[in-house]
Amino acid sequence: MLLAVEVYPKKSKMKMFRSLLFHLLLYCATQTLGVKIQSVPGFDSEGVILTELDKSVSLLCQPDGGHETQADEELVWLRNDAVVSLMEENKKGRSSVCVTPVVLEDNGATFTCHLRKNDSVKASVTLNVLYPPQISGSEEVTVEQEAVLTLQCDIRANPPVSSMSWTRNGSAIDLQAGGFTVTNDGYTSQLIAKKVDKSLHEGTYQCTAEYQGHGEHKQFHVTVTERTMKFPLMPMIAGLVVVVLTTFLAVISRWDKIKKCCK
Repeated sequence: MLLAVEVYPKKSKMKMFRSLLFHLLLYCATQTLGVKIQSVPGFDSEGVILTELDKSVSLLCQPDGGHETQADEELVWLRNDAVVSLMEENKKGRSSVCVTPVVLEDNGATFTCHLRKNDSVKASVTLNVLYPPQISGSEEVTVEQEAVLTLQCDIRANPPVSSMSWTRNGSAIDLQAGGFTVTNDGYTSQLIAKKVDKSLHEGTYQCTAEYQGHGEHKQFHVTVTERTMKFPLMPMIAGLVVVVLTTFLAVISRWDKIKKCCK
């Protein structure tokens, strides 16, 4: 019985020690630093910031964990996988990045902020840049008879264009009658005629992209000229050089006979 009286207090102390250790670790875990990002404009639940071309996006990152020493935490920004260059005074405690003006290449870009001492402690946001298809104005195009005519419109847009059409002199193009082909890869739309005929292909063309309920368009004024004869200049020069060298070598090889004839 005396043994039992000695053992139980030791077990009780061990349990108490384990309990204190557990609560200490739990407390430390709840105090572990994280990082948080704030932005203008704000982001949605998936960390996506909706913006437009030529606008500005402001990002602010700071430690988030309640530590008094968080002002000394150094922060690092990445744009996709590339480190963003920061001023020294813009690294500790809180760090800001400004994207201005927003350009096409910013669409889909992910900005990540992490602690320098632990890059697994991080937060990220992604830019979703809205922009219309980049087609506007007019273009003068001159092409020769029987040559290839290629007209191209840049139809990249976010969200994507809903439809794309081509007209000639205000009417829908008859692809078969004009020998046209149309290609569309989501980035550009091309109208191609492989053998130009003045009566079929001269005129004013227009590409129209439907974007968010309205049309963006661009015009092409196509002029067809008579075919000109083009001389292959380089082959002609090469042939002339061969003739001159052949003549020169022939003269050298018969030089003795030529001298005798001249006496």
